[in-house]
Amino acid sequence: MSVFDRVKKIIVEHTNVSEDVVTLDASFQDDLDLDSLDIMDLLMVFEEEFDVQIPDEELQKIKTVGDVVNYINE
Repeated sequence: MSVFDRVKKIIVEHTNVSEDVVTLDASFQDDLDLDSLDIMDLLMVFEEEFDVQIPDEELQKIKTVGDVVNYINE
């Protein structure tokens, strides 16, 4: 399973977002309609799932699903 597929699965499982709207270009706020608390919760799940730590300065740069996938892949 690719990083994107795993990220997408986590988003769908932890939010009310439908699977078909989760794309690499999808903005957490604009496209997925998530608030900052939802996004922070998801980022904590990503950190645990992928065994990464996302520093605060990087958190502010993460706006889309693709941003998360790129960060995890780096």
